[in-house]
Amino acid sequence: MSRKRSCSMQILIAVFVSCSLSIGFAANSTDILYELYPLIRVYKNGTIYRLMGTERVPPSFDPTTGVISKDIQISPQFSIAARVYLPKNTAHKLPLLVYFHGGAFFTYSAFSPLYHNHLNSLVAKANVIAVSVEYRLAPEYPLPIAYEDSWLALNWVVSHFKGNRYEVWLNNYADFGRVYLGGDSAGANIVHNMAMRVGLECPEYPIKLSGIFLNCPYFTGKNPIGNENGNPIMRSLVANIWLHAYPNSTGLDDPLVNPAMDSKLSKLGCKRVLIFVAGKDFLRDRGLFYKEALSKSGWSGNANVVETKGEDHVFNLLNPTSPKAIRILKTLASFLNHAKY
Repeated sequence: MSRKRSCSMQILIAVFVSCSLSIGFAANSTDILYELYPLIRVYKNGTIYRLMGTERVPPSFDPTTGVISKDIQISPQFSIAARVYLPKNTAHKLPLLVYFHGGAFFTYSAFSPLYHNHLNSLVAKANVIAVSVEYRLAPEYPLPIAYEDSWLALNWVVSHFKGNRYEVWLNNYADFGRVYLGGDSAGANIVHNMAMRVGLECPEYPIKLSGIFLNCPYFTGKNPIGNENGNPIMRSLVANIWLHAYPNSTGLDDPLVNPAMDSKLSKLGCKRVLIFVAGKDFLRDRGLFYKEALSKSGWSGNANVVETKGEDHVFNLLNPTSPKAIRILKTLASFLNHAKY
């Protein structure tokens, strides 16, 4: 076993033990309703046991990058919040990134160390202001609640485009002529669906999106494609994530999770899309299929795929100092500053 794999396993075991000790009363039960390992276990008595992504860190000044962050309440009524990140160089208006975290709709948070560190690095490298959205999670809040929370948060951010709303950093530093959406895994799915809503509301929507990026996007479909045919266990997990996160959906070919089935895909509300896929990721071929679907839909924009060979799902978040992850960070910084990527 490699040192990297050993460390990853130690982290997973530590998380598992910590969660087990904290809710031991649930771990003794055999009355399990369903389990989506390694994400979540749900019991028939209503107990919900998240196996990862439960740690939180406060906003802070990051001495390594010089980025400062703070938390804001967008809708206290619905517990929708965000963490805003500001780089040290604010001599002029900055591109604005609205970020949606991953976690299969069930786990992680805008306040997770994984995403706090990622946004610090990305904001510093790209010199952008970022808003990382805290949406509500399934199963307590099944989809489409995360979509509605994300749409509310995006509209709240956009409401600052005249520079006279509540959040001073957005008023003073955000360039609303350069607005981007980005996210990973389930968050990348949210990015696509937010861009669709922007496109369907044009020309009434008050801003134009400069672009979106999707890192290892979570999409699926009723019929398997490519590498999905050879891995029935992962195929089942990916399908069940959707079916449990959105029990009232139309199924695996719901356009929200299979954009190729969306008759309005050509209305995607931006002209630049950057898709990251990883060679060992089960979701790799869905990312490639997404680009193909955009091209076939009649959408008039430009979509590019960046594939990293030999890596797995969102590896750049899990091992951010690796040379391959650093290359992705540089590519993102170029994209967000409209340079060649």
